Amino acid sequence: VQLQASGGGLVQPGGSLRLSCAASGFTSDHYAIVWFRQAPGKEREGVSCIGSSDASTDYADSVKGRFTISRDKAKNTVYLQMNSLKPEDTAVYYCAIRPSMWYIFSCGRELERYDYWGQGTQVTVSS
Repeated sequence: VQLQASGGGLVQPGGSLRLSCAASGFTSDHYAIVWFRQAPGKEREGVSCIGSSDASTDYADSVKGRFTISRDKAKNTVYLQMNSLKPEDTAVYYCAIRPSMWYIFSCGRELERYDYWGQGTQVTVSS
């Protein structure tokens, strides 16, 4: 299983970025994907996840109302639209996947629930 995260960059406070996570190498009908981030000196944080249904999503309180997770099923790609970015959003963002033969009702943002993760993409919010 391979995950390719992209879309990071440098943006000013209040700006937007869209991250992409392209998944390949699995045959399961169902999967959940989580975006998590790691900033220097801070605990790793599960930012958002999506389950089998596009309506099955979850967000950390720190990003609710600003970030939106979505998916292109045909491409096995999950996106994280990040708006109203703040300096505290600065981190390396990773995506991880949990393939499953069973329908996933609740994705869960805890990283230990996921089996594979890819390289990160740096997001820097600074003026």
